[in-house]
Amino acid sequence: MKESNMNNLQNKPTKKRWFILLLVCTITFINYLDRANLSVAAPFLSKDLHLNPAQMGLIFSALGWSYTCMQIPCGFLLDRFGTKLIYGIALCGWSLFTGAMAITYNVANIIACRIGLGFFEAPAFPANGRIVTTWFPSKERGLAIGAYTGAEYIGLALCTPIITWIMINFGWRAVFIVTGALGLLFAFVWFACYSDPAKTKGINKEELELIKNGGGLSDTVPEKRKISAKDLKYLFSNRQLWGMYIGGFSIASILFFFMTWFPSYLVSEKHMPILKVGIYGALPYFAAIAGVLVSGRWSDWMVSKNLGMSISRKLPVITGLLLSSVIIGANYSNDVNTIITFMSIAFFGQGMASAISWALLSEIMPKNLVGLCGSTYNFITNLGGTLSPAIVGYLVARTGSYSSALVFVSAMGILGAFSYIFIIGKPKRVVIPD
Repeated sequence: MKESNMNNLQNKPTKKRWFILLLVCTITFINYLDRANLSVAAPFLSKDLHLNPAQMGLIFSALGWSYTCMQIPCGFLLDRFGTKLIYGIALCGWSLFTGAMAITYNVANIIACRIGLGFFEAPAFPANGRIVTTWFPSKERGLAIGAYTGAEYIGLALCTPIITWIMINFGWRAVFIVTGALGLLFAFVWFACYSDPAKTKGINKEELELIKNGGGLSDTVPEKRKISAKDLKYLFSNRQLWGMYIGGFSIASILFFFMTWFPSYLVSEKHMPILKVGIYGALPYFAAIAGVLVSGRWSDWMVSKNLGMSISRKLPVITGLLLSSVIIGANYSNDVNTIITFMSIAFFGQGMASAISWALLSEIMPKNLVGLCGSTYNFITNLGGTLSPAIVGYLVARTGSYSSALVFVSAMGILGAFSYIFIIGKPKRVVIPD
């Protein structure tokens, strides 16, 4: 009997993939902390350096310039050199540029640091997608992607009150020193602990089979593969991928409003004291975390009930994007509680859409171009993230109000829902013929 129990334990899959997910969630948390710290520091920084809304719009969008341009090159690098090396170098690079923000003193300095930050943050989400597609069977992928997507919003939610406290007590420059140091410390953990499944210690044959039989790519994601012009042609000519790209553009446009202009909106448009922003401003981010968790569990539940990828992966995204469009309701109230309610509903919806869009992409991306396909998706997606802060800054500077900016954000939600409903069609794995 005792021997039988031992055999059962030996035949039970290990849970190494969940430890890997913890690493991914932590590095994603740091990634978004380093992106969003500027938005919280912006009211103090802009006053200290005498910056106007149009200049702040350029500063907010600067990260997106390099981040977007580097997406496709990062796909090549990930497929060529693997996740561990590229992600580790990226983490060190973006942490150094975050810390360098503490010594900036004009617009040019700040823009240079944000461009450097975007350059090194570029591999993050293609790498995340590659890791989850490699390490997780399809039935667990929605939860896994929901977990690291949730880590984004945890970073944003904790960013507001904690960074507000650091800023009030030690000044806005201390914010960048603390957040940059955190990333450099975690880089040691990353290099020590991450490997692909086949090279990882502590994983048994049963877990490898669970991953592979469930649709994970535990031993089929190639590295050092040459990419041809034909491969790129397929990635830019496939209809369902274009549906994903347009939807991703919309999702990022909404996200970057919250990541950049939201605290300034509360201070400038609604005249909220900075301490109150630290409390009220965190609520929509916590709503986004709830959206991520609800969407991931709902989507995986539908997958387990064999409802098909079209419903299981698309419906949560469409629902979330339509919920995001209600942000326009904040234009019709000056009551703080009502405004935060509209913002929380909108960000809850954005969280829903963001969590499952990557899960859907992991189901349809070509098996031999996981890194490049993820990078192409992120490239077009982050055009939205690049343009959104600049457009909002232009609208605010031109009109003296955020009303037209909220109309723009609402329209992005409707555009994304349209793309998922009418362009993607029935999801299926893209196969590139030899």
